[in-house]
Amino acid sequence: QHLPRLEENYDKFIEKGLDEVYCMAVNDAFVMNAWGKELGIEKVKLIPDGAGKFTEGMDMLVHKPAQGFGYRSWRYAMHVIDGDIQKMWVEEGKNQLGLDDDPYKMTAPLRILGDL
Repeated sequence: QHLPRLEENYDKFIEKGLDEVYCMAVNDAFVMNAWGKELGIEKVKLIPDGAGKFTEGMDMLVHKPAQGFGYRSWRYAMHVIDGDIQKMWVEEGKNQLGLDDDPYKMTAPLRILGDL
C-alpha cells in the first residue's frame, strides 16, 4: 500500500516544496528494481539498504521472525532538508518479534502531506 500511495501523491509532495520523494527498504537493488517495475513506480526514487546499515543507524532495524523474515525496516517517514531531519513519522508498536499487524497509520502519505 505504501509505495503505490507515495507514487499516486508524488506531485502533491512536490507542490508542498519537496525536491524529491524516496522509498528505502532493507533489500538489495535487484529486489527494489523488480518491486518498482512490478508496481509501475516511475516518480518515487527507490533506495536499497541491502545490509540495513542506514536503517540500523536510524534505530529502525527490526527483526521479523513471526513472518519468517530476517531484519527489515520498521515503517517510518522523514522530511529532510539539507541533511537535517525536520520531522519524523514513526509507526507505533516497534518490536523485535514481528508480533504486530504491520501498522500503517502515522506514515500514510495523506497524513504526511497534511503535516507538511
